Amino acid sequence: MCLGVAFGLIVRLWLATLRVRFFVHPDTDFGAEGSMVFCFWHGQQMLILRSRARRRRPRAVMVSWSRDGAIQAGVMKALGFLVVRGSSSRGGAAGLRRLLNRLEAGADAAFAVDGPRGPIHRPKTGAALAAEQADARLVPVGAFATSKWVLSRTWDRFEIPVPFSRVAVVVGAPVAASAARADPDLLAWAVEAARATAKERSSPMDLPTLSLPSVDGP
Repeated sequence: MCLGVAFGLIVRLWLATLRVRFFVHPDTDFGAEGSMVFCFWHGQQMLILRSRARRRRPRAVMVSWSRDGAIQAGVMKALGFLVVRGSSSRGGAAGLRRLLNRLEAGADAAFAVDGPRGPIHRPKTGAALAAEQADARLVPVGAFATSKWVLSRTWDRFEIPVPFSRVAVVVGAPVAASAARADPDLLAWAVEAARATAKERSSPMDLPTLSLPSVDGP
């Protein structure tokens, strides 16, 4: 855990160098009551860690019980996230219950929906189930960095933004949780559309080519 916290502080400094801009779909009202379940692809975690976008609620994440998960838990805590432990392969039901408790208490949640071990870009149903049971909005998120390193040997092709690079983060329109649970391809399409839009929006900040309302990052 101590190693994770130390690494989290390094990540926090790293993220502070990024030039991040957020684009929020008009149908996603950050000021509305109720919790949100944010969904993104595994491997994009580092790009979206600053994606609070003026949504000043606590945010919970589920982290696996693996050795790597222990480090990740420390990182998430150092960055101010609420951490619950569990995964689809170990302690998933208990972890989901604890995450639901956080949502019902007023927190938001964030899911790498194709984790923890893939297959890549094939969402599991946990996020949709959590949103449905907690009556929360299921919201896709995608990101793109103009300069990044991609760990091509990892199953999720983990993306590390180069310091001082530009990052666009797109928050898409909510997806019906019950529909996404019945057909995970709906959520896959929404997350991929958000990522594609982020790539389009990652042009230099002074170009007035944006069609979505923008929210400057913290």
